[in-house]
Amino acid sequence: MIKFRKMQKIDLTGVKNIVFDLGGVIITLDHNEAIRRFKAAGVEDVEKYLDPYHQNGIFLDLEAGTMTKAEFYDALRKLTGKHISAEAIDSGWLGFLKEVPIGKLKMLEKLRTKDYTLYLLSNTNPVVMDWALTPAFSSEGKPLNTYFDKLYLSYQMKCVKPDEAIFHQMIADSGMIPSETLFIDDGVHNIATAKRLGFKTYQPLNGEDFTERLLSNS
Repeated sequence: MIKFRKMQKIDLTGVKNIVFDLGGVIITLDHNEAIRRFKAAGVEDVEKYLDPYHQNGIFLDLEAGTMTKAEFYDALRKLTGKHISAEAIDSGWLGFLKEVPIGKLKMLEKLRTKDYTLYLLSNTNPVVMDWALTPAFSSEGKPLNTYFDKLYLSYQMKCVKPDEAIFHQMIADSGMIPSETLFIDDGVHNIATAKRLGFKTYQPLNGEDFTERLLSNS
């Protein structure tokens, strides 16, 4: 259920770049389904590790890139004392992914025609990206990377939001100027870091449809 709140302003004055989060912003997340699938696979205390915004333990290690996918499989089996299949583990991660609204993807395409440079900055992992970087990502058969000028992925950058280091890496690599960049993320701590670094920000709720408001201001 989408919660209602006072509508935030989306300020695109002087903006040349837009940085989007993935889960909760482009993809609608279902934290409960991920929990259900991992529990069904045999990870009984998975709530200790999975959070809608920031993972813990070995789940965080996978997203921070300090553990490979194969190492994560082995670590989870050791943690639970059960031989959980790779397919069941992958299914658990993919349980987070409730919907990829086509309207959000159309929004991205329209923004690119207006000469905005679009980036993705996401705390994510190779299991999710093995799906997202294929035609299965979109109902139109387009992978995630076709909608952005560049993807910045936590497990590749060896750092996760809200750490300032991941923002500094993105700024240095892209050459973006924070004051000319709108940062859109559903995580309050991620938004706080972005504000501290001088970004314009917008914090939608998970699943919020902000497409028309963003396009009408662009």
